[in-house]
Amino acid sequence: MSDHPMAPVDPLGAATPVAAHEPPYYAVVFTSVRTEGDGGYGETAERMEELVREIPGFLGLDHARSPGGLSITVGYFRDADAIEEWRSDAEHRAAQEKGREHWYERYTLHVARVERSHGFVRGTRPREQGPRGHG
Repeated sequence: MSDHPMAPVDPLGAATPVAAHEPPYYAVVFTSVRTEGDGGYGETAERMEELVREIPGFLGLDHARSPGGLSITVGYFRDADAIEEWRSDAEHRAAQEKGREHWYERYTLHVARVERSHGFVRGTRPREQGPRGHG
């Protein structure tokens, strides 16, 4: 996965998070600090987004970037097989290598199973999905 400076946008042009999904599913969290310059990064990031959207079981992406340069991308996947398909994609692997060589000062990757999920939209009532519990 790649970091990306823009959050997803709804049809009216406002930033919006990926909707809550029925658990369980997975979140792949990619946190990075970039090197100076672009060097083709923007085009590659766009291409990676196109590719990941073709993976069966891909649910969506959230992106955020802090003013200090920390970027976080969270990809949501229905199951571990979808993550493995993305991880093993040849074009994605080539982009990962280029990222290590040129685009990233550092990064971390976390894969987590989502057990509970809910969302909120002003003017509506939140819907929780998954087992009730702490929260």
